[in-house]
Amino acid sequence: MTRVKRSVSAKKKRRATLERAKGYRGTANSNYRRAKETLMKADSYAYRDRRNRKRDFRRLWITRINAAARLNGMTYATFMHGLSEAGIELDRKVLADIAVRDPETFRRFVDAAREATAAES
Repeated sequence: MTRVKRSVSAKKKRRATLERAKGYRGTANSNYRRAKETLMKADSYAYRDRRNRKRDFRRLWITRINAAARLNGMTYATFMHGLSEAGIELDRKVLADIAVRDPETFRRFVDAAREATAAES
């Protein structure tokens, strides 16, 4: 069997790793072993935080909707329940945007939710 020399591919792999580690502190941007460890950690943080970002934005939207609903004399829970009873199917992202940018339209949604909960009971 012929001998395989790995120098070219190994150097290519190391160079690619060090390119990705540019800007890291200390030896993490120049030492291959440190750069590889740091990149593995960075990738795991990136994976985790892509999921956490969705959680964080949902919390932000709920906070904004709750604040706007309370300005109109309703809690978040009763507002969302009233919307579902009224058959208004808007997600929290859109509702939070409306609450921030167009309070008058949001007030109309609150009125619709209030009527729906009043009709239910």
